[in-house]
Amino acid sequence: MGAGLGRTGTHSLKLALERLLGAPCYHMVEVFEHLDHVPTWHAAIRGEQVDWDPVLGGYAAIVDWPGAGVWRDLASQYPEAKILLSTRRDAATWVTSARATIMDNSPENRMDDDPNMPGFGPMVRDMFARFEPDWRDDGAAMAAYDRHNAEVRREAPADRLVEWQPGDGWEPLCSALGVAVPDDDFPHVNSTEEFRTRFAQP
Repeated sequence: MGAGLGRTGTHSLKLALERLLGAPCYHMVEVFEHLDHVPTWHAAIRGEQVDWDPVLGGYAAIVDWPGAGVWRDLASQYPEAKILLSTRRDAATWVTSARATIMDNSPENRMDDDPNMPGFGPMVRDMFARFEPDWRDDGAAMAAYDRHNAEVRREAPADRLVEWQPGDGWEPLCSALGVAVPDDDFPHVNSTEEFRTRFAQP
């Protein structure tokens, strides 16, 4: 159960956990493929009680936003799951990556509702506002990042909490799950350059 925010190596974690668990891992990319999940996520972000089974029933794990934004609810819903806190070296490293990708704070990034992705823009807008109302300000965003991580460390039971940073590789995950370290290299995907190329306008 990933409590780490987006741009903390979560796409690599998705692939790694799928390799270790032999089952799908939820990530924001899943929302793009299952737009019918958007109302559930938006309701959860608003603090409403939701039924998670139609969204997460086919998955063995979840990382990244939007799950990280409601990590307490998910940790309660799945009490046997480890709570995986992925982080970057520091808040400045994280915000630099976030600004170049998912949290672009340019004026044109209004997160309007795209008719091809109904409800997605408003859901993300509210998700970021819940994270930090002033998320477009670097200082406020970095403070919120540090606050989020501190809250996870303080509130997650010690026997459930697993911390991981890009570069840590397989070992922390395998140790927490009680599985052998694979022989193949740890997946490293979705760098800033890869993200920007994938979402570049034609």
